[in-house]
Amino acid sequence: MNFEKLDTVNEEQLPIAKHKQHGWKHFLGLYAGEHVAATEFVIGATFVALGAKTMDILLGLLIGNILAILSWTLITAPIATQTRLSLYTYLEKITGQSMTKLYNWANVVIFTVISAAMITVSSTAVRYLFNIPAQLNWYPNNFWFVLVVLAVGAVVVFVAMYGFKAVSEFSGICGPWLFVMFFSGALVILPALSESVLGSTVIHSFKDFITIGDQSIWTGVNAHGEPGIGLLEVIGFAWAANTITHFGLIDMALLRYAKKPIYALSTSAGMLFGHFIAWISAGIMGAGTAILVKKSIIELDPGDVAFQALGLSGFVIVLIAGWTTANANLYRAGLAAQAIFPTYSRRGTTFTVGLVTVLIACFPFVFSKMLPLLTYAGLLVVPVGAIVFAEHFVFPKIGLTRYWASYKKLTHSTPAVASWGIGLAFGFGLNTLDVMSFYYLFLPTWFVTMCVYTLLAKRYGAAEKYPEAQAEMEQQADMVRAYHKQQAIEQAPFVEDRSTFSQLLTILSWLSLLVTLVLAYNTMFESQDMTTYLDNRAVFYTYGFACTIIYFVTAYWALKRKKALQA
Repeated sequence: MNFEKLDTVNEEQLPIAKHKQHGWKHFLGLYAGEHVAATEFVIGATFVALGAKTMDILLGLLIGNILAILSWTLITAPIATQTRLSLYTYLEKITGQSMTKLYNWANVVIFTVISAAMITVSSTAVRYLFNIPAQLNWYPNNFWFVLVVLAVGAVVVFVAMYGFKAVSEFSGICGPWLFVMFFSGALVILPALSESVLGSTVIHSFKDFITIGDQSIWTGVNAHGEPGIGLLEVIGFAWAANTITHFGLIDMALLRYAKKPIYALSTSAGMLFGHFIAWISAGIMGAGTAILVKKSIIELDPGDVAFQALGLSGFVIVLIAGWTTANANLYRAGLAAQAIFPTYSRRGTTFTVGLVTVLIACFPFVFSKMLPLLTYAGLLVVPVGAIVFAEHFVFPKIGLTRYWASYKKLTHSTPAVASWGIGLAFGFGLNTLDVMSFYYLFLPTWFVTMCVYTLLAKRYGAAEKYPEAQAEMEQQADMVRAYHKQQAIEQAPFVEDRSTFSQLLTILSWLSLLVTLVLAYNTMFESQDMTTYLDNRAVFYTYGFACTIIYFVTAYWALKRKKALQA
């Protein structure tokens, strides 16, 4: 069979081959690394400032994150594993180029803002080192802070342009360390909270923890002294925080590599261990820091919080978590921009988008307003997810033709563009009228868009049959499958690194994490008074930082040895 035509096609446009698919462990690590990030400091503290109650936080985050896991498993993963395409490729197949360009513009905006927020968060760690005051307004009020943002941003832009692959590999080893540090930070700061509420550094029961939470962390009163958000709002945000990726189907790009759709349950590593535990831990660290430095939590930024809870390791966690997340999202923004301007290189578009990103990062509002920004970003792309869901699942069940726009060779799909516009008008209209909590706006918006698109597509050609075009598409699919089989035969065999030295490096990296947890445990449970607590905390600061260095050196060394063997 002649594969010359396929050899000229961008690999990204083809379905994922069977020999490139992964098992559940791959996605467990992937989601753990991606969803334990610098934003957790901001969001965890935001729940405190919004005045949630302790039990509402514990139950609401658990329920909301489980709903998010189910959304990935029941909506995103089935489409991804049946098509083996990214959303961008599948969307063009369904709606044509004009809709895809509009969607890419939306992605440029979304990922630029998220990248900017992460650069700002990373800059809070650096500004703390130079004693630059916290930036609490929506605009910068310190010249040196702007210089810090420009310096950090320049590094992020440069790496996104030239070294993203190395950073993405490095990000993969950050997940376990980030989880340990978030959990350790909560353990280290809790005795100080306990002393302020219970008059003792020792917590004897879960009831004591609830009392501490109700009185000093999640008090039910917001930063303005008014009643705060309730259980339904907490559930809604935990569910809506990642609507971009599950209802909005962005994570088709990741889950198309899954051997089975059920592997999307691996997102629990990010939702339960990442969002659930990390948000709770960040709230505890924020409230504890506020007590230690005698400030309101709204006067603190991630740099303040991380240093008080984790010492020098706190600078590392804020810098790395913000840096790796910013790089990933700036890379996505650059790709989306290149799709809009295909005559320019990815590096060129990434540089241009990066300049805008760094400029936005100078304004602290982008990280202080992360909670509504994420929700509104989800609302922007959810209608697109609804269009794809309708065409993929609904059309075959009601007798409409899937891929009708491709069969008609349309470059512009009026039903798709109109449905997206109507969906956005509906969703933001509900928000303007304050009909319901904006955390849940994505649900009726998704449903309305799906119905509108189905009705319009039926009128514009989805009700017709295209046997010749369908046969041609199936023939192309057969050619792709044969091409992938040939690739699998020619692929170099996988070589696993089983050397003793590499295994020793891996053991040392995991031992360093275990020692960090033991030190944090000792600080919380072996501090009988404030003097002992401060001594134990100092020990954690010193040796915890040493363990951080050991972890990254050994884990990255092991990664490089593994890559060298497989090259």
